Amino acid sequence: MDLLTFKLILVLALFLLSLTIAAYSTWAERKVASIMQDRIGPNRAGPFGLLQPLADGGKFFFKEDFTPANAEKFLFVLGPALVMFISLITGAVIPWGKSLNIAGTSFDLQVANIDVGVLFIIGMASIGVYGIMIGGWASNNKYSLLGAIRASSQMISYELAMGLALLSIIMMTGSLDLKEITESQTTGKLWGVIPWVSGMNWNIFYQPIAFLVFFVAALAETNRHPFDLPECESELVTGYSTEYSSMKLGLYMFGEYVNMFISNAFMVVLFFGGYNYPGIEWVTQHWGENAAGILSIVAFLTKTVIGILIFMWIRWTLPRFRYDQLMHLGWKTLIPMALVNLLITGAVILAFAN
Repeated sequence: MDLLTFKLILVLALFLLSLTIAAYSTWAERKVASIMQDRIGPNRAGPFGLLQPLADGGKFFFKEDFTPANAEKFLFVLGPALVMFISLITGAVIPWGKSLNIAGTSFDLQVANIDVGVLFIIGMASIGVYGIMIGGWASNNKYSLLGAIRASSQMISYELAMGLALLSIIMMTGSLDLKEITESQTTGKLWGVIPWVSGMNWNIFYQPIAFLVFFVAALAETNRHPFDLPECESELVTGYSTEYSSMKLGLYMFGEYVNMFISNAFMVVLFFGGYNYPGIEWVTQHWGENAAGILSIVAFLTKTVIGILIFMWIRWTLPRFRYDQLMHLGWKTLIPMALVNLLITGAVILAFAN
């Protein structure tokens, strides 16, 4: 198998994986809500309601596709398409596993290994808000426009704190390459002396404050509770998506869940060792490259799914912030925390440089 064929297969697998996890995240969300609220949840479509996402997806396709008479029709369609496209393309630079050996050739489980992978994801995430802004404005609905404006100001408030948190990781690893950031967490002075705990030199042990800032910013970036003000039903009648129906509304919903999946995958790479797991070097030496590679994929997806479940747990636990509370948290709490953490990181690196 040549490199091009492997990359095409990997792109297709990643596309199907993202859509599948997004679809079943809707099922998991409703199941988590039902457990926390002492209800049953989806249980009619298939065993344990597992076919419910397929039923919901089919329903979106057959619903009436309504477009407001005074809407900007091209931009009205472009908005949800842009959200979905940006959500999917960001997964191209994430290393999903160590490597696989096929017919004597070793292939990295990463679609595009670029030197500035961190900047690519941050850049794409910042463009993604245009899909919401365009959709809200093109709807010619004041509630939609207010939701779009909220999304824009929310992004400005939290992306700065997120970027400062990322700088701490970049200073530690000296790279913007996600593969190098992952490999830097395989062994180190903290755990590397114990063979079975190799692969546990995670950045979360060194940068807990940066992780806390990044985690809160990721919740706001993905419009999840308690920061879902752009689509607040009680104030804006679902905000920027008020005028959408059929699969255009489905693209907005799917885009949110794909974005949540990619955000947690990005967080796993930065703070939780990426595809590393305890004993990864031992497994590579004794069981071979393919066994270590398959286990690395399982480890990566397990960490990501745990993060998604935590996002859902927070949604059904915390009340929604008021808008002034959201802005206060972003500008007056998270940014100062990230700046102080960045200063401490630089001082420690400088102190131990020699």
